[in-house]
Amino acid sequence: MKLEILANTLLKEKRYLLELSVPKEFPQCVPGQFLHMRIEDSCDPLLRRPFSIHDFKQAEKKGNGVIKILYEVVGKGSALLSQKQPSSVVDVLGPCGHGFDLSKIEKAKKIYIVAGGMGMAPLYFLAKTLSGKKPIVLLGARTKDQLLAERELKKLKLDVSISTDDGSKGTKGKVTEVLSDLLKKDKTDGSIMICACGPKPMLAAVSELGRRYNIGAFVSMEEFMGCGLGACLGCAIRTIDGYKRICHDGPVFDSKELAW
Repeated sequence: MKLEILANTLLKEKRYLLELSVPKEFPQCVPGQFLHMRIEDSCDPLLRRPFSIHDFKQAEKKGNGVIKILYEVVGKGSALLSQKQPSSVVDVLGPCGHGFDLSKIEKAKKIYIVAGGMGMAPLYFLAKTLSGKKPIVLLGARTKDQLLAERELKKLKLDVSISTDDGSKGTKGKVTEVLSDLLKKDKTDGSIMICACGPKPMLAAVSELGRRYNIGAFVSMEEFMGCGLGACLGCAIRTIDGYKRICHDGPVFDSKELAW
């Protein structure tokens, strides 16, 4: 499906917010799903690129809806995307993949949403969807200049905790250290759920905390994808039940499934 670009805004340090117009027939999106996007109508770059859905507003009776994509320029494909202007179009497949299991997450008495750097890309949509449950958002980055969506999260009236590796804003240290401290003190009488996205070492640490405290944890994994449909096996990940495909079986997994 070809979608029109409404805006393509530079936020900070090679991070952009892409806004796409979606027609009424576009399917409902689930937090954690992604779009598989063809950047150019040519063979260079040849493969589509996966982009997490950052926010979604479905079309109403009058007018189109909007999908927002938060992305970082890291290679040729994303560099070309950053040059796209409003009114131009991109070809997308989606929504793709399995997102966060809202039926399980919403049963928890307390929800922690843990984002590391660009891991905020799929998590704002989740936080917005769960805003009625008042999740606690832990937002981490290397420096204050790499923090994303802080203002937007606070507009949702959520409890947002900031941490930076260099101490330039909020607590100094890893976001998983903040999570660990909170879990040690947590007196919630009932279930707790963690939802996380970020660098793989961060997600492994989240998984370990979930195991230690017997807490459910869903993690959104990132990997290079070829076809985006599960055919090429380029995004295979090792689990306790053998290899699975991030694009087809994920990108969101129960952390207990993964063989870290």
